[in-house]
Amino acid sequence: MIRIGIDIGSTTVKLVAIKATGSILFSKYVRHNAKAKEVICNLLCEMESQLGDMEACVRITGSVGMGISEQTGIPFVQEVVAASKAIQATYPHVRSMIDIGGEDAKVVFFENSEAKDLRMNGNCAGGTGAFIDQMSVILGVDVKDMSELALHAEQVYPIASRCGVFCKTDIQNLIAQNVRKEDIAASIFHAVAVQTVVTLAHGCDIQPPVLFCGGPLTFIPALRKSFAEYLHLKEEDIILPENGTLLPALGTAFAEADEKGVYQLSNLINQLKNNNLPKVQSTENDLCPIFSDETEYIEWKERMAEKRIPTGTFKKGEQEVYLGIDSGSTTTKIVVTDTEKQLLFTYYAANGGNPVQAVEKGLLKLKEECRASGTELRIKGGCSTGYGEDLIKTAFQLDFGIVETIAHYIAASHIDHEVSFILDIGGQDMKALFVNEGVIHRIEINEACSSGCGSFIETFAKTLGYTVQDFAEAACRSSRPCDLGTRCTVFMNSKVKQVLREGATVNDIAAGLAYSVVKNCLFKVLKIS
Repeated sequence: MIRIGIDIGSTTVKLVAIKATGSILFSKYVRHNAKAKEVICNLLCEMESQLGDMEACVRITGSVGMGISEQTGIPFVQEVVAASKAIQATYPHVRSMIDIGGEDAKVVFFENSEAKDLRMNGNCAGGTGAFIDQMSVILGVDVKDMSELALHAEQVYPIASRCGVFCKTDIQNLIAQNVRKEDIAASIFHAVAVQTVVTLAHGCDIQPPVLFCGGPLTFIPALRKSFAEYLHLKEEDIILPENGTLLPALGTAFAEADEKGVYQLSNLINQLKNNNLPKVQSTENDLCPIFSDETEYIEWKERMAEKRIPTGTFKKGEQEVYLGIDSGSTTTKIVVTDTEKQLLFTYYAANGGNPVQAVEKGLLKLKEECRASGTELRIKGGCSTGYGEDLIKTAFQLDFGIVETIAHYIAASHIDHEVSFILDIGGQDMKALFVNEGVIHRIEINEACSSGCGSFIETFAKTLGYTVQDFAEAACRSSRPCDLGTRCTVFMNSKVKQVLREGATVNDIAAGLAYSVVKNCLFKVLKIS
């Protein structure tokens, strides 16, 4: 009889099958994108096709794995205990283990091959894989490229790592100062190392040899380098196991076997395929669907489209125009209007960590469109706003810069002269403007917390394997939106993991986040009654 260990974390599924001797017969590491049960089923089918149908002792671990365990009756093993078992069996001389996962971080201290102390992060996901993913979005590169950049850094800057929100603010400041991407990337990985060691190792020294495991430490060389430098470790002090991402799954397979959790592989697959799992999702706190049916959704879209800015076209020959640029925290917007206030050109793109380059690309696209239509633009005035107002004004020699809130009001009053309230949710900020008889008499702006902003939604969408547009569509199709509360991004991650355990669909999570964004924005951040 073989042994199977399944580790279902917040973002990935790891599956290991071993012989009684401990040798690995089959192993896989894949992202589950909130479809953990389907992924497990596919992996078991793949294993069955390679090894054949057989009897197996199955154990499960991981933050999302607990929910699958509750639904299936497969015995559960606590993940730190599982990782410790794997290390005791394969690397008995290890003194310390550092494990960075998707949303958790663990440090285990060993003495004579026995785990004497286990440390694990609580609600805060700062300094984990999800945190690194969020930072890569801001820099506009994938994590692999971010690691490569960091390896060529010349300087490390202090960056907050306890909270992704504050870290984003620090990074935006560095970008605005035109700091090299290489240095920013290295600063992010250094911040992760500091966060992990300071919050988890307090009171105990991390003694070599130190074993690194978990996806981020296995796949990101720059992160390992940051830990080694912060802990003053030599190369011989570090152990990077061949199956570093699989250690908790391997330890779970090593767990004591008994008659519980013994399955014929084909029977377990059929049980998962036929969805013969009890539903444990509570309906008490479910929210109303955003749209009751497709008709209501179509009517809403038509109503939203009633107020439009008229559009025009480029004319052959010389044409007088005005240029407006909004350089935001995560995106760049460019608009060109004619003397009749008609839109001639619009551009919207991610900054990718380089606001000047983003504007340059937009203006080059404008140049191409003008060339195609035989238009020679005469720009009567240019104005910038947003995070990069001064930078863009100077770089492109614009005439004016304008405070973002005033820019909002000028545009809104142009669209609707009777506007009384303006709500703007950006990449990392929110603004609420109260207008009375054409005068702004109150402005509310978020301060430290960016929960409920665009990057908040984008991060969740990417974590679940969706684009923001597809995520929004999924929310509109939900029949039972989850009540996820109105707490910050980190605590929301925990709530999402909980409802995933309870069988919630991606549609219901997306709709629940839509509710949370609105409630958080209005009641917690802007403090509107």
